[in-house]
Amino acid sequence: MQIPIYQVDAFASGLFTGNPAAVCLLEEWLDDPHLQSIAAENNLSETAFLLKNKNEFQIRWFTPLTEVALCGHATLASAFIIFNYLAWPENVVRFQTRKSGLLSVKRNGDRLEMDFPARPPVKTNIPDNLARALGQAPLEILNSVEDLLVVMDSEHTVKELEPDFDLLKQIEQRGIIVTAEGDRCDFVSRYFAPYVGIPEDPVTGSAHCVLIPFWAERLRKDHLYARQISRRGGELFCEDRGERVVITGAATLYLKGTITI
Repeated sequence: MQIPIYQVDAFASGLFTGNPAAVCLLEEWLDDPHLQSIAAENNLSETAFLLKNKNEFQIRWFTPLTEVALCGHATLASAFIIFNYLAWPENVVRFQTRKSGLLSVKRNGDRLEMDFPARPPVKTNIPDNLARALGQAPLEILNSVEDLLVVMDSEHTVKELEPDFDLLKQIEQRGIIVTAEGDRCDFVSRYFAPYVGIPEDPVTGSAHCVLIPFWAERLRKDHLYARQISRRGGELFCEDRGERVVITGAATLYLKGTITI
């Protein structure tokens, strides 16, 4: 069996920035152990598997350790491949997911606009060891569908964090979003997910399903410019639409090839 594979830098201002994702094009679904093994072999934060179904695609996302319910950068990467390498005739591509409903991505010049569900966070208690794991006490902490949202006092604090990943891994959440108001943008963030095998994710689209409604309310604005300040870094253009959010970014191709099984 041969499976076409592409690697794309998503939410990237150029090659070697943003978040790399693998996109695998299937003719039929493989069993879950094979999907997980491919994702582990790719060893990227996410591998997206696509199966065309009439005028839309089924999509699933896997980290090196597990399947996840929602992934932004691998969806952006998948749409980039469909628009640019599959001769897609429409201006919108739709993705059916297992747990996150229908997602759509619209082409807008060199950028792609993703329509995703909003995941507004709510106040919660601080888990044991969180401040010690991050090395910094948060101003506040909130919970969402899958992730914790940790608010810090400044962009500098977020940038300088050096978490204890062994401690952080003990917190049973998909990920820890750490955020603050930005110096040169509306807000910044970093995303740590050692519990699912990703110490730090470079740019995390799905985290912005939580960040956008939070900062839209806090800053009283619907359109926001965000930066994820990981080592690779990335930028996201965001819009709050109530029950939905729009997350916009650019992508670039790194490689294409074939998996042989």
